[in-house]
Amino acid sequence: MILNIPIMLTYLRILAIPLMVVLFYLDYPLTTAIVFALAGFTDWADGYLARRWGQESRFGAFLDPVADKLMVAVALILIVESQANAWVTIAAAIIVSRELLISALREWMAEVGQRSKVAVAFTGKLKTAAQIMSLTFLLYDKPLWGIPLHEIGLALLAIATILTVWSMMQYLADAFRNEPTS
Repeated sequence: MILNIPIMLTYLRILAIPLMVVLFYLDYPLTTAIVFALAGFTDWADGYLARRWGQESRFGAFLDPVADKLMVAVALILIVESQANAWVTIAAAIIVSRELLISALREWMAEVGQRSKVAVAFTGKLKTAAQIMSLTFLLYDKPLWGIPLHEIGLALLAIATILTVWSMMQYLADAFRNEPTS
């Protein structure tokens, strides 16, 4: 089993998920949001450190997006439950559906030897940043120092949803442009 700091950060992100759920149901919104934000930060940190320290691995490349998708999906479920809002539910459905579609696409492209043709694009990185910020604000869901975090979170969720669809279209276009003919 591979064990280095980048992989450990990915494991921590996965372990943060049940902690986030417990804190959410114990009604500690600020702590829930902080745990989610810190876990979101590890998404950037593990990749950066793996590249910088030459500790990239196939297992890490597999586990990192799984951890991200789990973390985002669970946060979306919690927010959908607490918000009971059609727009939030629609955004969550779009985001989760895109993640499932792109995961299946990557698996298919790997099967046909073309995985590198659907590498993470800059739009995907922007999407992730918008998701992490929006979900952090929506998990807290209260004004902070007079700043309307709920409204900012909703606006960022709309941006994240648009970027979600845009990046999905980019991935699909790249995949079909590079589809093997045999």
